Amino acid sequence: MPHTADVRIEAWAPDREGCVAEAVTAMVETFADTCGAGEGAEVTFDVPAGADGDPLVGVLDEVIFRLETEGVLPVATDVTAGPDGGLRVRWRVVAADAVEPVGAVPKAVSLHGLRFDRDEAGWSCAVTLDV
Repeated sequence: MPHTADVRIEAWAPDREGCVAEAVTAMVETFADTCGAGEGAEVTFDVPAGADGDPLVGVLDEVIFRLETEGVLPVATDVTAGPDGGLRVRWRVVAADAVEPVGAVPKAVSLHGLRFDRDEAGWSCAVTLDV
């Protein structure tokens, strides 16, 4: 990104849920090396349905929130469709100090330039993270 305090991630998958899971992985890989982080604990949460990229932003915001408030980050992500059209997210999380830092930790998910859509090849997204 031209701005030094931004990181842009892109992800894609055959389905919406897989694309969100890939975006979480891409986000975490911008600031942490999770190889060898161990088993971790399982965390499950729901993100309500919303317009456009709202569910994607909700999941990525949760990464930042959990890191800031609980000191954990996801090392594995499974996303399924929620009962209301939203998302049910299951993470395996580890303590942040159990991973190797490799970059600046994101502070926010920017809505500027957000893309989350489907085409004939599947779902894709592009998100800018403020670091």
